[in-house]
Amino acid sequence: MNKAIRIISIICLLLTGINALVAGALFIIEPSGSKMGMSVAYLKPSPFHTYLIPGIILFTINGVLNVFAAYFAIKQKNNYQVWIAVQGILLMGWILIQVLLLKDLNILHVIMFTVGFILMVSGILLYKLLHK
Repeated sequence: MNKAIRIISIICLLLTGINALVAGALFIIEPSGSKMGMSVAYLKPSPFHTYLIPGIILFTINGVLNVFAAYFAIKQKNNYQVWIAVQGILLMGWILIQVLLLKDLNILHVIMFTVGFILMVSGILLYKLLHK
């Protein structure tokens, strides 16, 4: 069971991380959002006027850190389960803040919040199973 949970976690971390690295980089390269097919008008309810700051946060928190967490889980580094759970919490927080700031909820938000929840629960389960 541990192995299955770890593999599911690694897949979720890598898919989320790679997607966030690409999307974040595209927002950093082109803060207008045009490379992602988005407009700055979407940001109107938020405190941001471009996608630069959200892109940097997305790249770092949901990109780089998810890839690191996946690496730790693959290598089974000490307390990798904590990294998995923390990344789930960060992803859910990112989505919640996004929904609140943008005053928008769409299917991608629901999917990514669910992935975050799966990561959080997986990390907690793995921790409990491995620290009996």
